[in-house]
Amino acid sequence: MATNSTHRERELQEDSDLQLKKPPLYSVFLLNDDYTTMDFVVHILETVFHQPVIEATRIMLHVHKNGKGHAGTYTREIAETKMDTVHKIAREHEFPLKCSMEKE
Repeated sequence: MATNSTHRERELQEDSDLQLKKPPLYSVFLLNDDYTTMDFVVHILETVFHQPVIEATRIMLHVHKNGKGHAGTYTREIAETKMDTVHKIAREHEFPLKCSMEKE
């Protein structure tokens, strides 16, 4: 009976020694172009990235002045989905708005 108890204690110790790694995060950036309207970029930031209007406006102006702006940080799958959503909505509205993602 002592061996079963010792064996179980060893298994529990091995389990507690395992560290769960957090998934890597990716930043999603909106890229400036000469055709997409500022209002549309704010709309994208509000609807896709759930930014409040003040923050969405600040990010949009940063994109406009600097060429790209940080829209949010997510796991890879969510970042890819956000990018696909932005590109789909932009195409539907006939804007060339693009975004990219970079690993943190």
